Amino acid sequence: MPVHHHDNLIYSPGTQVVALREILAQNGRVLHPRGAVGVVVKSPVDLTHDYRVRFLDGVEESLKPREIAQLAQFKEGQLSGGRGLDEHVDLYQHVIYQCIIGSQAYGLADEASDVDRRGIYLPPAERHWSLAGVPEQIECDQTQEAYWEVQKFLVLALKANPNVLECLYCPLVEKATPLAEELLAMRESFLSKLVFQTYNGYVFSQFKKMHADLRNQGRVKWKHVMHLIRLLMSGIHVLREGHVQVHVGDHREQLLAIKRGEVAWEETEKLRKSLHEEFNQAVQTTKLPDQPDYAKVDAYLIRARRSALK
Repeated sequence: MPVHHHDNLIYSPGTQVVALREILAQNGRVLHPRGAVGVVVKSPVDLTHDYRVRFLDGVEESLKPREIAQLAQFKEGQLSGGRGLDEHVDLYQHVIYQCIIGSQAYGLADEASDVDRRGIYLPPAERHWSLAGVPEQIECDQTQEAYWEVQKFLVLALKANPNVLECLYCPLVEKATPLAEELLAMRESFLSKLVFQTYNGYVFSQFKKMHADLRNQGRVKWKHVMHLIRLLMSGIHVLREGHVQVHVGDHREQLLAIKRGEVAWEETEKLRKSLHEEFNQAVQTTKLPDQPDYAKVDAYLIRARRSALK
């Protein structure tokens, strides 16, 4: 399995790393050559400070983040993350679907809201077959956009990932090739009772963060509270109506009031519990199938892969 690495990742103590420069004694003698393996004994608080690295003979050295690499990633070299052997291929040219998500699509945006774009890219067959492979996701922080490789997107959608399902039902579509239009036409194939488990997992995770904020800081982040409530509302709608409603519609003012902190915590908790009860009831009466249509989605992926040969 390839080692996934984020540019802002800070290696924890105990991580094996490779020195990207020579380790010198005070007299200039080389103690360890470039490429020597050590272990992180002290991590920096951020990437503007140094690591403390210990080598096999006990020698310790302070090294800047750019002067070390994680051993597992270093060994993969150009095979890591779909980069290296063919890094000049512009995968953004192979985006087949692009939409605007988040607060803009929910109808909850204000003047400070970002414009976040998500979508799908279909890499050329040669790139997919090469040793370099393809990344599961390409992203650009400056432009707030990210695109899943088509197979990764389909797998996440089959698992009822809320963010991915919202892409399929997003009202703000900026680009859709004929292949993407075909996918949108079969989007109900992804909906199943798995929505109940997946959405519940996301809600529970957010709920734990909220209570951690209460314990540690004595207050909650109201934006997170709002999105928890919104996700419950969305989950109820999917189970009852059989499609994902991205725009919050009539709930807009209520959700914005929660985001601004204008609703007492006790009231939001009462609302959350009420919505959770509705969510539990909705799964018992839903007409959604137990599982998504794996065969139909698999056939689509094969067609997509074949189209990448052209």
